[in-house]
Amino acid sequence: MRPAPLPVRDGLGAARVRLHGGAVLAELTTRFGEQARAKVLAGEVVDAAGAVIDEATVLPTGASVYLYRDLPDEVPVPFDIPVLHRDDDIVVVDKPHFLATMPRGSHVAQTALVRLRKELGLPELSPAHRLDRLTAGVLVFTTRREVRGAYQMLFARGEVRKTYLAGAAVDPALVFPRLVRSRIIKRRSHLQAVCEPGEPNAETLVELLSPDGLYRLTPRTGRTHQLRVQMASLGLPIIGDPLYPKVIDVPAGDFSTPLRLLAQRIEFDDPFTGSRRMFLSRRTIEVGSGGGHDDAG
Repeated sequence: MRPAPLPVRDGLGAARVRLHGGAVLAELTTRFGEQARAKVLAGEVVDAAGAVIDEATVLPTGASVYLYRDLPDEVPVPFDIPVLHRDDDIVVVDKPHFLATMPRGSHVAQTALVRLRKELGLPELSPAHRLDRLTAGVLVFTTRREVRGAYQMLFARGEVRKTYLAGAAVDPALVFPRLVRSRIIKRRSHLQAVCEPGEPNAETLVELLSPDGLYRLTPRTGRTHQLRVQMASLGLPIIGDPLYPKVIDVPAGDFSTPLRLLAQRIEFDDPFTGSRRMFLSRRTIEVGSGGGHDDAG
């Protein structure tokens, strides 16, 4: 894929807009309002070749233009992103709770990707996979465009072994370890994923490690919210979960109750050297129903 014609700025790449065709100024103004019009008139919008768009520019259907987006107001996430490993190809970090992996919706600058690009001076940094915003732990990024696809395919093909720790209640009637298999569907615009009848598409080995409610979760698939949905389906929702079993409205900037879910360990065979690589989070999970936060450092 050819590089974007505008460089990364403040850790964020330019937005790409695919056009319906015709006069660019009129289309951008109709779709995005006066802010977009002002960007065109200021010479801040370019086409795929890097040529500046002006008020007379006409482009065909399917053509793309690029511009820097106006960032939303965001509450700073007050936790560091420790680096566990860095080499020429990858950066592995210990992501804190409450920080999204990459820009989406109202979370843009306050994401691991944007912050790390700025902190590490790596404009081509890109996630090899994702962790939910509320999940902490091991997260792998690629450093260069040339190696991105190889690492992303490891995760896409399920060739990476992931181990999580979770805190939840204990039900003496449930026997562990147990293999949880279910069919999980996540529909667009719905906050929650749901279990539905039918052929299972999600599978997780659940082990109880301690009588106070520390669990090891080993997913064999990677559905959206898989671990959170399946623990809730056992009647053991993960402590601090604002989505399962019911949606709880948490005010922006409230970092007092982290989700007790940690991506503790990742293992894979390096796609270039073939060597076995393993990365381990330095964070811990607090079990029981008490509060507190372990990400202050």
